[in-house]
Amino acid sequence: MIAPERIRVRTARQATQQRVSRKARARYSSLLQFCAVLAVTLCCVMLYVTLTARLTSLNYAVARAQLERTNLQGETARLDDRLAQLRSDDRLARVAASLHMQDPQQFAIVQLPAPVHDDVAPARLAFFAGLAGFFRAK
Repeated sequence: MIAPERIRVRTARQATQQRVSRKARARYSSLLQFCAVLAVTLCCVMLYVTLTARLTSLNYAVARAQLERTNLQGETARLDDRLAQLRSDDRLARVAASLHMQDPQQFAIVQLPAPVHDDVAPARLAFFAGLAGFFRAK
């Protein structure tokens, strides 16, 4: 049989070890909780910064595209004006006069004979050409 004092000593020693380990765990658990909260907060902040940076880059891309569109519209307007100037009747009359051209005095209508095909090939479906157009890279 075990003596009662020895059981109490063993129990007291065990209780002391449990208390020490519980205190150490409590000390580290609060540190671990703080680190977990800090990590979650840091992830949220990094996600916000990443999304904001992406939004900013998209805004810059839209601004560049709008500027390019404005420039292209201006260039198109200038080219349309130049085309209208080159096609004007007055300019064409001046060029024709400088080349010693004049209006025709007689008009002739010429009829060509219809082409004769000896061996007429049967009509075929352009199936593979259609597939090639379907799979063409854009």
